[in-house]
Amino acid sequence: MNAPIASRQGTVLVDVKQVSLSANSRRIIDDINVEITKGEIVTIVGPNGAGKSTLLKSIIGIVQPDSGQIWRKQKLTIGYVPQKLHIDQHLPLSVQRFLNLASCDDANWAKTSIDNCGVTSLLNRQVSTLSGGEFQRVLLCRALFNKPDMLIMDEPTQGLDHLGTIGFYQQVITLRDQLGCAIVMVSHELHVVMSESDRVICLNGHICCQGTPQQVANNPEYLAMFGQEAAGMMAIYRHEHDHHHEHHSGDHHEH
Repeated sequence: MNAPIASRQGTVLVDVKQVSLSANSRRIIDDINVEITKGEIVTIVGPNGAGKSTLLKSIIGIVQPDSGQIWRKQKLTIGYVPQKLHIDQHLPLSVQRFLNLASCDDANWAKTSIDNCGVTSLLNRQVSTLSGGEFQRVLLCRALFNKPDMLIMDEPTQGLDHLGTIGFYQQVITLRDQLGCAIVMVSHELHVVMSESDRVICLNGHICCQGTPQQVANNPEYLAMFGQEAAGMMAIYRHEHDHHHEHHSGDHHEH
């Protein structure tokens, strides 16, 4: 596949063109067109069974599409935080040993990742004893070991409470700023989508709509899909932005 024009300037990391994929005679994703560029936070939302995880796995290369093409920047590195990772509860495995299973050529960077993800105090703990939030931090740390150009996360805060979710995403945004990597995540938390994403993709087998959070939140298909929850999140989003601009007009932050 020919490289997109923008990639010649080094901005486009992945270009998905007319990708479709079926399983068990059912079309999972249909005619998907998406570009991911360096440094942006892209969130994919949609109902259960919409093909969100399948799209992520296609971008990574875990599954191959039936049709269409996916262009990836040469030597693109991807860090992946899965939705679930099953580890036998009876397996004697410390966090340190678990992290050692992932290759990292730069010992200093490995230590920096461990510190930045708040994993230092967990290294001697057994993986089986970690809370959901602690284990997600460990998975995030492991995904950062190869200094990814793109960090892909599939429902990374599933099972975390509200404060844990906020803390996790704040940590991710800090890491994005430090690494300059793109972040692509599936999330069911609309308040996070509206407050932290540069771009939202609304997926239901096909792309219903995509754009800035405000563009998507005003789209009739998005509102029909999420109903009152979408309307409520849009009200919060507007209030936060109006409040922010009123009191900090000199410190404008684009979303």
